[in-house]
Amino acid sequence: MSTTTMNNIAHRITHGIRSAAWVVFLKELVDATRDRRTLARILIPAVVMGPLMLLMMTGLIASFEERAERREITVVGIEHAPTLRNYLERQTYTIKEAPADYEAQLRNSKLLEPVLVIPKNFEQELLEGDKPALEVVSDGANQRASAGARVVQRLLSGFAQERAGLTLALRGVPGDLLQPVEVQERDLANPQARASNLTSMVPMFIMMAVLYGCMTAALDSTAGERERGSLEPLMMNPIHPIATVLGKWGAVALMGMAVALLADLSFVPAQMLIKSDSLQAMFSFGPREVLAFLLLQLPLAAGIGALLMALAIRSKTFKEAQASSALVMTVVSLAPMVSIFNPGGEAAWYLWLPGLAQNTLMMEVLKGETPALWRLIQPALVGIALTAVCLWDVARSMRSAVAR
Repeated sequence: MSTTTMNNIAHRITHGIRSAAWVVFLKELVDATRDRRTLARILIPAVVMGPLMLLMMTGLIASFEERAERREITVVGIEHAPTLRNYLERQTYTIKEAPADYEAQLRNSKLLEPVLVIPKNFEQELLEGDKPALEVVSDGANQRASAGARVVQRLLSGFAQERAGLTLALRGVPGDLLQPVEVQERDLANPQARASNLTSMVPMFIMMAVLYGCMTAALDSTAGERERGSLEPLMMNPIHPIATVLGKWGAVALMGMAVALLADLSFVPAQMLIKSDSLQAMFSFGPREVLAFLLLQLPLAAGIGALLMALAIRSKTFKEAQASSALVMTVVSLAPMVSIFNPGGEAAWYLWLPGLAQNTLMMEVLKGETPALWRLIQPALVGIALTAVCLWDVARSMRSAVAR
């Protein structure tokens, strides 16, 4: 047989596989979009939950900013400390009397500000050169009160420093001796990098959108068809098994990417509703971030989609397939937590782990950086390898099912 003939045969086989895969792909898309109720259950959380959490978080930040602008401090026993009152008022703070049951209100989160408690003998001990004890009362479970406690402590440190300076000045000693070193702070992070500390949940919601989009289509096109009895007739058609697998996998990956795109786009209008002025100025999510996030999800959608199909095709029932896929979803969704609990910073193997790699690269995008090309190649290679191995396993499992 001549080389030309062999090439023609190979071309016909390849063309036949492509045509059959395209037909299966369209069929799977129709099946995936037919169940409107299931689609709604996927799309509504993917589109709504991320922006909703972002708005709730920014609302909390806005309340902190609003309280800081009010410059109020809640005190018990301010009548015992006229010098401290004078200092606080010079710092433009308004002094509020704490309620009698302030401890109970702090525990129940009804009082959202820490309470400064001043003893009766405060002024006398201060004049005698003793160290009067001041208490800043808060509750660790009361987040807003705990955050405000740091502000009160800084105010008291300023008061103590001023008193020490005045005491030295009365004795003819320069007050500068209290600060022999001048400390200047320089933050290397740009505004977007600082905002990413608060918006680090955005990549998580995008990845979850990919996972849920892929899972529904993967389970329905394998275990679902097996339960309905439509998988065996499909495999009996005179087409190559790899064409069927490629068509199904293409629909699975596309569904995952489509849900991810909707989740990406949902953050664009959501940022316009951010209540915190400072965060609104720092957080930028536009076409660049949408496109970058979408491209970074391609290896995840391809690899995880194929893995879910491989697990589902080996399951005897749809419920068993759901249990197997839930394990994959849990592992991948928890992978970004590794970076939180690793105090040593980013490790080289982060980019080889699906889920963690995408989270790491998306955080770079949120910081306004452009990931290096070699950093994009690593998760892409993992996605290609995982896809190839899992699709080969799916094709073999389908052939075995038909043979039995």
